Amino acid sequence: MGRTEDEKLPLTSHLAELRTCLYRILIAVGMGFFACYYFKEGLFNIITKPLTEVLPKNSHMIFTGMPEAFFIYMKIAFFASLILTSPYTLYQLWKFVSPGLYRSEKRYVVPFVLISTILFLGGVVFGYLLVLPTAFEFFIAFSTDFLKPMISFREYLSFTMKFLLAFGISFELPVFIFFLTKVGVVNAPLLSRYRRYAILMIFIAAAVLTPSPDAFSQILMAVPLMFLYEISILVSRYAGRKKNAAEANGEEKTAAGVLENE
Repeated sequence: MGRTEDEKLPLTSHLAELRTCLYRILIAVGMGFFACYYFKEGLFNIITKPLTEVLPKNSHMIFTGMPEAFFIYMKIAFFASLILTSPYTLYQLWKFVSPGLYRSEKRYVVPFVLISTILFLGGVVFGYLLVLPTAFEFFIAFSTDFLKPMISFREYLSFTMKFLLAFGISFELPVFIFFLTKVGVVNAPLLSRYRRYAILMIFIAAAVLTPSPDAFSQILMAVPLMFLYEISILVSRYAGRKKNAAEANGEEKTAAGVLENE
């Protein structure tokens, strides 16, 4: 089982555990950064591919400051490191919260890390392969013989990183709903009943998370989020059944123990 009331640690101990967890994550991200920086040219080609495929012929990107190209490569390496080390980051976060869980709940560590990683990477890949090319093609279509695109790579990289991270985080919705259901905050009937309000909140979240203010990018994020919300309802229903079964089993064992004592 998890810690009892007598075994609970003081706040300072929790803060020390959190600090250790963050240090380990930072070290992993730092090591991943140096590894990714070695492959900076290849990563540069990968991250610019969605744009270069839709740019007119003889187009090129620019940088407007002397050290800008250097910092661009550092940002690319850092972004790649965040993605590369995401399984370890999720594992460390799980280790931080796991002492407060029951023994039966700790068995979710492997599925949690695995599913969270798949969903996060799935969101990044979805945004990279489907959403970014569509969005860039839409924006570049407004260029004319007189109006030519001259794109600063700093702005492009900032837009792309925020966009992909937003997709990766938003795809974690089923995982968040699963744990909210386990602690009793939400349930499947509640999610179904407030679906219309959830759709409104999804569009508001898409407006906040997408780095550009245009409605097109927001719709591209909102549509998969609505699909994930429907999946989250199914996940919540499954988690609710598991929770109810566990509670019923615990009540039966308690009742059996009382009868034996009598």
